[in-house]
Amino acid sequence: MNRPSKRLTLLVLFLAAIWLAPAVSLSAAELTLEEGDQICLVGNALGERMQHQNYWETLLYQRFPDKQLAVRNLCFPGDEPDQRIRSKNFGSPDDHLTHSKASVVMFFFGYNESFAGQAGLQAFTDEMQQLVEHTQSQKYNGSGPPRIVLISPIAFENTGDPNLPDGSEHNPRLAAYTAALQAVAEKTGVGFVDLFTPTKALFESSDQRLTLNGCHLNEAGYRALAPILDEGLFGEGGSRQINETLHSIVEDKNFHWWHRYRAVNGFSIYGDRGRAGFDGTYRNRDVMERERAILDQMTANRDQRIWAVALGKKVSAEIDDSNTLPFITPKTNVGIPNDPNAKRGKLGSLDYLDSEAQQKLFKLLPGYEINLFASEEQFPELANPVALNFDSQGRMWVSTMASYPHWKPKTKLDDKLLIFTDSDGDGRADDCDVFADGLHQPTGFEIGRGGAFIAQQPDVLFAKDTDGDGKADHVERRLIGFGSADSHHGLAAFTWGPGGQLFFQEGTFKFSQIESPYGLTRMAEAGVWQYDPRTEKFGSYISMAFANPWGHVFDRWGQDFIADASPGYSYWAAPLTGHVEFPNKHPGGAQHRRVASMGGGDPKYQHKTFYSKRIRPSAGCELVSSRHFPEDIQGNFLLANVIGERAILNFSVEEAESGFAGEEQPALVSCQDGNFRPIDLQFGPDGALYIVDWHNALIGHLQHNLRDPSRDHSHGRIWRITHKQRPLLTPPQIAEASVPELLELLKEPENRTRYRARRELAERDSAEVVAALDQWTTALGEATDETTHHLLEALWAYQTQNHVQPELLQRLLQCDDHRARAAAVRVLVAWRDRVEQPLAQLQTLVNDPHPRVRLEAVAGLSHFDGDEPIEIVLEVLEHDMDDYLQYTLDETMRTLEQ
Repeated sequence: MNRPSKRLTLLVLFLAAIWLAPAVSLSAAELTLEEGDQICLVGNALGERMQHQNYWETLLYQRFPDKQLAVRNLCFPGDEPDQRIRSKNFGSPDDHLTHSKASVVMFFFGYNESFAGQAGLQAFTDEMQQLVEHTQSQKYNGSGPPRIVLISPIAFENTGDPNLPDGSEHNPRLAAYTAALQAVAEKTGVGFVDLFTPTKALFESSDQRLTLNGCHLNEAGYRALAPILDEGLFGEGGSRQINETLHSIVEDKNFHWWHRYRAVNGFSIYGDRGRAGFDGTYRNRDVMERERAILDQMTANRDQRIWAVALGKKVSAEIDDSNTLPFITPKTNVGIPNDPNAKRGKLGSLDYLDSEAQQKLFKLLPGYEINLFASEEQFPELANPVALNFDSQGRMWVSTMASYPHWKPKTKLDDKLLIFTDSDGDGRADDCDVFADGLHQPTGFEIGRGGAFIAQQPDVLFAKDTDGDGKADHVERRLIGFGSADSHHGLAAFTWGPGGQLFFQEGTFKFSQIESPYGLTRMAEAGVWQYDPRTEKFGSYISMAFANPWGHVFDRWGQDFIADASPGYSYWAAPLTGHVEFPNKHPGGAQHRRVASMGGGDPKYQHKTFYSKRIRPSAGCELVSSRHFPEDIQGNFLLANVIGERAILNFSVEEAESGFAGEEQPALVSCQDGNFRPIDLQFGPDGALYIVDWHNALIGHLQHNLRDPSRDHSHGRIWRITHKQRPLLTPPQIAEASVPELLELLKEPENRTRYRARRELAERDSAEVVAALDQWTTALGEATDETTHHLLEALWAYQTQNHVQPELLQRLLQCDDHRARAAAVRVLVAWRDRVEQPLAQLQTLVNDPHPRVRLEAVAGLSHFDGDEPIEIVLEVLEHDMDDYLQYTLDETMRTLEQ
């Protein structure tokens, strides 16, 4: 049966939208409020972001100052009426509506579902009707069913950015789904507010951009939406002027509710690890559920403050929270008789050494030495450092987590992103500046695109300095919807791929739903994400049952390696990059048996590590690429071991069959100080290796209560390893370099120099970069042994700029170097909808002389549909197979056959 053309499908949707078009009458009230109403928002990201952009809620209290209303936001990004994934024991929607005593429910659905088009319209209508009828049968407040209002999706904004969709395909679908919601509202007798029609008009008339990406409103967008929603719910007569004092109090209320409802470490509160952390009397669940009860009380206190301010009453400068329950303070279990943590090497010493004394306890390979770059002794801000990066000026950025493992109510939330400067080049930090504060659990970050992307589960923030004072003054929630079940498994290992995508990871227990302009992506129980900030394309890069991936690094040719912290396994990534549909997972990883029922295949057949693991656990990883280090260690894989040996493990890496094989060598550095906790590492611009030392006696989250009083919140150190007999590198000039100068840096041998040059190029004017690339690649000529890698860097630079260059792609797909051909296959797959005959090209590559190129082609074919890819991929069996190839073929066939 032939499929209808895209144009015909859009026409049908458009006609359906006209036929079902809602009559726009914002003067009619859809909702009548009663005194003491508990209003709950349920649904997707449109509603979820309203608790962070609190303009509508502020107008609500301004319109009804005497009704003592309370709002609780229960939305989750990505929620649909029939599917709302949550971490274990989080509780059902009904549970949370009952806890909030909902008397009014506002449903926000329709955006994510609209990507199903006409084919999904009836199912959506049926699901919404079932949801409304179910909700009408409940008595969440104990006395009667809630009043319900269905809120339509907003329109899709044409931002004018050529890298983003213009909404021409989105808006007919959104109109049809808006009409479906109105039909459900009329059939079930509930309220309905059309936001699609007025926001479409708003976007067309506005002289400023009102969305982050076309589909999600920015700060100005939510400010503009507030009176539209207010009038749609209650009719004319509401204020359009925001009371800023009231707005700030609403923000404070929602801050406390957010940390109660979206609590980080949920798996150690209501999940399976709630029974852990036993001190002889209390467990994690006892201590942390008390804190959630306190947050409920603090939220209620702020409700009362809102009511007072809305009525114009004067209130004290500080809110009184003395009426809350007392905290439960567990006893420390450190040093108890036969302490199992000490026996397993997990426990350091509560008698912390100063850095000078610690330095004497390091053991290094011959020829190397170590010095202190920074510590809490000079810079108290360096408390619990967790990740580092270097910017284009050569400065070191470090994220810190003094609130680890979890912010405590009634304390200041003030984790930080710091910038260290070594002004005199002596290998020691001279200055420390705070780029961003007020953060929570920034387990990972990366610099780029004019600011910094910062993990703050369940979000990825984007922070930038707009006034040049060195401190972030603009912070937005760029990506939202990640799981928040465990701070130890939080978003980590941020790294830019060579083609301009930002990669980051999360561990098991997490259930994530991320909305984008291209649709919804779900992933459960660990994986690696990829995100292109230029196009806003977002998706799963690897969905495998890792335990807790915390390391990710790319080699010179774009091959990447991933370190899984808890089991200490490390993987060559390419076989895992094939597409799988949620909830399927690639088989492999320490947690595979637990999630095999999710579609992961035979638990006996797992993806193998590229070396034989001896010890666990691990954290960050790095590849040696520095002329300051000797030749005999170049290309080695370095892995931070945070428990047990407390060392930087060292593995030689060689090509083997389609992939790689590693062999353990003597550790680069280890330390007899039990509090040395190497957690991240990276080569700096001077060619030295820098190591983040978390420096904490307690590191286990199963063994110790989350609130064990022996947890340290003040220590942290950065160490620097150099070679005694080899000169340091002259740090390259990147920030002030011209585009042609940056392109020349792509010829440098150090991976990190090229990495930082690429990152800088990504921030420059795209037209200028593309024009310079055209000249640069022409001057390089044909691919030779000397120029092939330069041409590959050029291809990646074009990819980063979202500029398809099919001629260069073809040159590299046909060059003599299998490493370049394999890298080019990934670009071909990324551009598959923008180049001619991608399947025919992949057919040739499936039959390439080198097994790695064949493997990349096999993995790439998993991203296609239909019978033709199946026929092509099976041609790989006409060549020699190895374990990696067989695994990749099996996984691609599993996806294609589904």
